[in-house]
Amino acid sequence: MLIFDQIRKNDRQLRVLAISVLSGLGLLLLGLWYVQVLSAKRYQTSQINQSFRTVRIPAIRGKIFDANGVALAENRPSYNVNLYLDELRPYFRSAYSNNFNWVMRQLTRTNSKARLTRNQRIELGKLTRYQVVSNLVYRVSSLLHQPVPLQDKKFLEHYDQRLFMPMAVLTNLNPTQIALFAEQSADLPGFDLEVQPVRVYPHHAAAGHLLGHLQRDDSAADDDVFFNYRMPDFRGVVGIEGAFDEQLRGRNGVKSVLVDSLGYRQSENVWAPAEAGQSVYLTIDIAIQQAAEKALRSAPVPYSGPVRGAVVVMDPRNGDLIAMASNPAYDPNDFAVRLTQERAEAAKLDDPILRPQINRAMQENYAPGSIFKIVVGLAGLEAGTLDPNEIYHSKGFYEIARGHKPIDDLAGPGDFNFRRALVKSSNSYFIREGLKLGVDRIAEMGKRFHFGERTGILPRQEAPGILPTREWREKNLGGAWFDGNTANLSIGQEIDVTPLQVAVMISAVANGGMVYWPRLVTRIEPQDPFSADQAVKFPAGRVRGELGISNNSLNAVRGAMLADVEDAEGTGTRAFVPGMRICAKTGTAQIRQGRKTIGHTTWIASFAPFDNARYVVVVMIEDGTSGGATSAPVAQQVYLALQKRESQSKPTKPESLVKN
Repeated sequence: MLIFDQIRKNDRQLRVLAISVLSGLGLLLLGLWYVQVLSAKRYQTSQINQSFRTVRIPAIRGKIFDANGVALAENRPSYNVNLYLDELRPYFRSAYSNNFNWVMRQLTRTNSKARLTRNQRIELGKLTRYQVVSNLVYRVSSLLHQPVPLQDKKFLEHYDQRLFMPMAVLTNLNPTQIALFAEQSADLPGFDLEVQPVRVYPHHAAAGHLLGHLQRDDSAADDDVFFNYRMPDFRGVVGIEGAFDEQLRGRNGVKSVLVDSLGYRQSENVWAPAEAGQSVYLTIDIAIQQAAEKALRSAPVPYSGPVRGAVVVMDPRNGDLIAMASNPAYDPNDFAVRLTQERAEAAKLDDPILRPQINRAMQENYAPGSIFKIVVGLAGLEAGTLDPNEIYHSKGFYEIARGHKPIDDLAGPGDFNFRRALVKSSNSYFIREGLKLGVDRIAEMGKRFHFGERTGILPRQEAPGILPTREWREKNLGGAWFDGNTANLSIGQEIDVTPLQVAVMISAVANGGMVYWPRLVTRIEPQDPFSADQAVKFPAGRVRGELGISNNSLNAVRGAMLADVEDAEGTGTRAFVPGMRICAKTGTAQIRQGRKTIGHTTWIASFAPFDNARYVVVVMIEDGTSGGATSAPVAQQVYLALQKRESQSKPTKPESLVKN
C-alpha cells in the first residue's frame, strides 16, 4: 500500500497511468486465456490443415481392344528419375554456410562492418539451392549420357510451390540407363527411380483416327475435393479416347503429404487409392484396318505426296464397322507425352491441305457424284416413273432447256436401259429420270437413308452432311429451286455426304432394306474383377429405320451393281476379285470454284458377295482421276484381305438384331 499511498500523495497523473497499465495487463491476460484455452482446438485444427498437402493421383487408363482381343491402346511402364529436395536439406545448409562465409570474407575486406540484408540472405539461399541441385543433376546426366539442362526459373518455381513433391529430372529411361542408375544410386542423394504408366499405341498410326489421342490435363474441373497438387494426367480429346474418356480414365486417388513449417515433406499417406479405368472393346479388326490403310496409301492418284481419302468397311448384316481408315494419318503416340513443335511439324499436323488430324471417313462432307444415282434409281423405280426395261437414247449430253448449257455425259451417246445406264454411269439417263421425279421425291428417298443426319457413331465428332430440299435452299442460300438444281442432284452434285453415311446406304441396299445404326464399340468392362463398375454391352443390329422398298426395285439396283464390276463395259471392273462376286457403283464428283472445276472426288461404293452380302466397302479419294481408275483398285485390295481372312477362319454369324 505504500506505493499507492505515495501515488495518492504526490501525483494524481501517475495514479491514472498506473490504473491504465494494470487494466491493459488484465485485458492481455484475458486475451491469452481465450486463445490458449477457449480457441485452442480451432487453432490446432488450422495448424494441422496448413501442415498437410493433398495430392491427386491419376488412375491407370483403361485399354482399348479390337474385335479379336488385340490391344490397340495400352499402358507400358516408364522409368523416371525423380529428385526429392527434402533429402537435400543437409547439403543445402552446408553449401549455404560455405557460400555465406565466402561472401562475408569478400565484403569485409573493404568494410569490416559490412552485413547482408535479409533479402540478400534469401537470394543467397536460392542461388545455393540451385547450385547444389544443378551439380547433382549434372552428375546424373553425365552418368546416364543424357544432357539435362536445369532451368533456374523452373527449379525455383518447383521449390516455391511444390517443395513437398518430387522433381522430375529424367523420363523414359532405356534399359541401359536403368542399369547404370541402379549401380550408382547409393552415391546420388535425393534421387530415386520411379515407375509411371505411359499410354502407348502398339500399332502406331493404324486406326489412329478411330482411337484418338490424349492431351495433358491437370485441371480441377472434375475434382470433388481441393488439391494442392495434381500429378501429371491426360484426357482423351477425340476418337474413342475422347468419347469414352470418363470410363477409360478411371477414378483418381488421393494422398496427403505432411510438411514442416518450411514446406519440406515429412511423411505421406495414401487414403484413397486410384481405381483403374475400364477397357473398351471395338468391332474393328486390326488386320483388315491395316490392309485398308495400306491399300489407301497406295491408291493410283495423279499427284505426288500422300493420298487423301478414306475407306469404310462395314458388316451389312448388323452395322458393325470392320475398318474405318483415313489418310493422311497420324501416330497417337506423338500425343502420349507433350507434343513438341518439331514433332508437330514433322507430322505436318497443321498442313492446310493434308490435315492429318481430320477423319475423312466421318468428319468431312463430300459430293457423292454418281454413287447417288442408286438413290435416284430407287426413287424412280418405287414411284413408277422409271421403267427398268425402257430404252433411252442419249446424245452424249443433256440439255435441260433451250439456251441452257448442255451437261456432258462421259458415258457417250447410245441406247440405255436402267441396268446399262448404271453400269456406264450415264448422266443423261439419270438427269432425265431425276427431272421426272422432281426434287421432293428424290429428297424423300434420301431421308429414308438418313442422309443429312449424323450416324451417331461418336458424339460431337461427325459431320451431318447436307440433303438439299426446296426449303433448305431457300433458308441457307436465299433462292428458289430450279430444274438445274434437280439435274445436279440427280448425278450427286448438290448433296454432301460422308463415306460412313454412304456405307450405311449401301448396307441397306445389300441387306434388303434395313438401315442400321453403325456400331463401333461392343462392350466396356472393368479391368479389376472386384470393381464396383458393371460391364456395359452395346447390342449389334440396332435398326434405325426401314427403306420400305420392294424386292424388285432392290434387285434391279443390285443386279446393275454386279454388272458394273463383272461386265466388260462397267466402270468398277478394277474392283473385281475372283470368287467374291462384288457389286459396286463408282462415282466422280466435280469440285467447283465458281464456274471452274478445280478437282474431283472419286468414289466406289460396293458390297459382296452378291447373294449373301457380308461386307460393304466404300472408298473415297480426293482429287483422284475417276472412281473406276483410282478408287476401285483400293476396294479390290480390301476385298482380297477380307477373302484371305475368310480362308483362314470360318466367317462368324452376325450378332442378333435389335430394333430401336
